Amino acid sequence: MILAAGFTFVDGALAEPFVPVTTSMLEDPNPADWMMIGRTYDEQRFSPLNQIDKSNVSDLRMAWTRGLPAGAESTIPIVYDGIMYVISPINSVVALDATTGDLVWEYERAPDPGIAPQLIAQTSSKALAIFDDMIYYTSPDGYLVALDARDGSLRWQVESFVRYSGAANTSAPIVVEGNVITARACKDQANCYIAANDARTGKEAWKFFTAAAEGEPGGDSWGKVPTAKRVASLWGLPGSYDPKKGLIYWGTANPQPYTRLSRHGDPDGTSRTAPADLYSNSTLALHASSGELAWYYQHLPGDDWDADHTHERVLVRTPLTPDAKAVKWINPKLRRGEERDVLVHIGEGGGMWLLDRTTGEFLWAMPFPVDVPEFNIANINVETGATEINWENVFKKDGDSVLTCFHNTRSYWPMAYHPDTNSIYVAFHDYCLAMTADLSSPSGWTDRAGRVRPGVSPDKAYALAKVDLATGRLTRLYEGGVPGNGAVLATAGGLIFWGDLDRRFRAFDANDGEIMWETILGGPIQMSTISYAVDGKQYIAVMTGDGKSATSNPIEIAGLTVPRGHNAIYVFALP
Repeated sequence: MILAAGFTFVDGALAEPFVPVTTSMLEDPNPADWMMIGRTYDEQRFSPLNQIDKSNVSDLRMAWTRGLPAGAESTIPIVYDGIMYVISPINSVVALDATTGDLVWEYERAPDPGIAPQLIAQTSSKALAIFDDMIYYTSPDGYLVALDARDGSLRWQVESFVRYSGAANTSAPIVVEGNVITARACKDQANCYIAANDARTGKEAWKFFTAAAEGEPGGDSWGKVPTAKRVASLWGLPGSYDPKKGLIYWGTANPQPYTRLSRHGDPDGTSRTAPADLYSNSTLALHASSGELAWYYQHLPGDDWDADHTHERVLVRTPLTPDAKAVKWINPKLRRGEERDVLVHIGEGGGMWLLDRTTGEFLWAMPFPVDVPEFNIANINVETGATEINWENVFKKDGDSVLTCFHNTRSYWPMAYHPDTNSIYVAFHDYCLAMTADLSSPSGWTDRAGRVRPGVSPDKAYALAKVDLATGRLTRLYEGGVPGNGAVLATAGGLIFWGDLDRRFRAFDANDGEIMWETILGGPIQMSTISYAVDGKQYIAVMTGDGKSATSNPIEIAGLTVPRGHNAIYVFALP
């Protein structure tokens, strides 16, 4: 065993020569590999492997498991050529033999004395990236790090934001056209950006700021808020990419300060209809080569409730025959049955949209998971796609209390798309949010608490939904009394895998939601679910762990008693 400069390498663990990862390999990956957060650039989270199917999934057995240190854990492993690479708390990356879990190498960063240990312990990037012969890691102490994929040694590192600014690496990198694309959580305009760095050298290629500055396009949508105080964070899941169009699609979070009153001093300090506080709560389409904005669409203008729209955009091609009984807002110019390249988005505060991914044209949208008067969007202009905030739920003065829907209905746990059913599968919480305006608070509110939507039975408040993308019809495949932070996985075996915070990991029939297999793990399931193959054998991997507030809040609301901090990897296969 060789010890050197922050990494541990198990001599001889990589028996075969390492084959560098190319752009063409990322665009058309080997079905056996899972080389980015959603396996493919379109973020479909669909595995073409079918060795495990409905006829034999009941025979799944544990192939191996491996514990990880304590700390925030909300990440998804990547797998390439039989090696699993995964972020390990608190500030390290490990490479494991994907058939046994045995250590190949470990890279551990020395703690930065200038950054509070608590911040590092509570910060977790959502995934790693791979390109050429390097693994890319956005570290809790504020760096974009490139490691040698063979042995974990440091190749280069660059600061990924102005350190000590309150920014944090909570998203994940993707590699596009030879650049590493990153985003970050941020507390000031100067750190709210999507960046591209040369994958081989770390040199910055371009940067796009997500809170429009004074004097720039969209800058007047912030009213009198000074540029330095404009915030549109990027804390959530990373974007997707269409190689044929050369466009990157990324989502942004709510504007800050959080409420219209605290942000503008007046709830009417910005528009009630889009655009307002650009580019918060928006889909951004950027030219991958330059970072220039191709188009944007704002899902929620002038947010008052921290209802993020910062998670993944799923790219599919689908016929469009929206059912007016299921879909509330439909573009009247749609030709029924026409096929379009679309982008699918579901917001953390609810709502589902289909947009044309070439132009950003609004196609259709609906409240998600259900339509209620408290939904944070009052209306969408179907001709233009412009959204209108629900004014009834906006704080008008200090001390006002509201109940708004929805709240963390889906968060950083990714959706999946199954081409055989042309459907999106998404786990959701039927939550609303009660809160009171408080101008003395830095956030602008107090007494803020998520709760099961009034009138909903707690034993049916959590569900796995299937949404037909042609029609918009939503089917609840599964519902129960336990929340879930697990990523959804679709496979060519006709299966959907998903796990919850009460340790249950299940395989469902992709057609009707029948539970085909179930096991109980050692802790709450976080993100993570993937499938890969080594030497012709298919594996299903999932991780348990502690997502901090994203874990504790739903656990408390549901009244669960489950172990916290049980960080581990579990891998299953057929006998």
